Amino acid sequence: MLVGMTMAGPQPALAKTVSFAGYSWGVKSAANVLGPGPNLFSDSAQNVWVDAAGQLHLRLTYRDGRWQCAEVILDRSLGYGTYTFRIATAIGDLDPNITLGLFTWDDNPASYHREIDIEFARWGNALDPTNAQFVVQPSDQAGNLMRFAQPLAAPSVHSFTWRAKSVTFASTDATGQAIAGWRYAGRDVPRAGQERTHLNLWLYKGAPPVNCAEQEVVVSSFSFRR
Repeated sequence: MLVGMTMAGPQPALAKTVSFAGYSWGVKSAANVLGPGPNLFSDSAQNVWVDAAGQLHLRLTYRDGRWQCAEVILDRSLGYGTYTFRIATAIGDLDPNITLGLFTWDDNPASYHREIDIEFARWGNALDPTNAQFVVQPSDQAGNLMRFAQPLAAPSVHSFTWRAKSVTFASTDATGQAIAGWRYAGRDVPRAGQERTHLNLWLYKGAPPVNCAEQEVVVSSFSFRR
């Protein structure tokens, strides 16, 4: 797996759904390890739930001697437009082995799975001064990735606007103050297809958190507009 690739891998059947932000989301779960990672993903209410305020909780847990990750998948393709995620949790200090991914993914491998990523991760390197990135896959292609430093302040707002010839990313704090921004207009901008929006919390290379602590991220809202 390429660093910076939040690839979902072939999807198992999604037996459980949650309602969040006016949409239905399937909850990823399988008895065996899957990508990204590889990791175990669970649809337990300990890993994925929506609270009384309508906020989505993604939790990385340790149960029965195994780490279990969380991922939700939108039930439809949205295509071109602006995808906005408001994160209630202070995500600037995630464990070096933990990744939070906000992204699109198409099971069809054409166009690099139509994967557009906002990721919060140090990829196992606790000394990396940057902890987040914007990506248009493939991430190993020069110019397809921009690293930045996500501060500790919460909440934060992250978005990308996907057009036929460009993807424009933005991250701001709760007041609208810019954290980072980037516009990509290279040859790898994918055409819209059957991609779905995913949100996940997982372990890089399947390695346990350095601090061996469970981690939870709260997503307070998601919106889409054409």
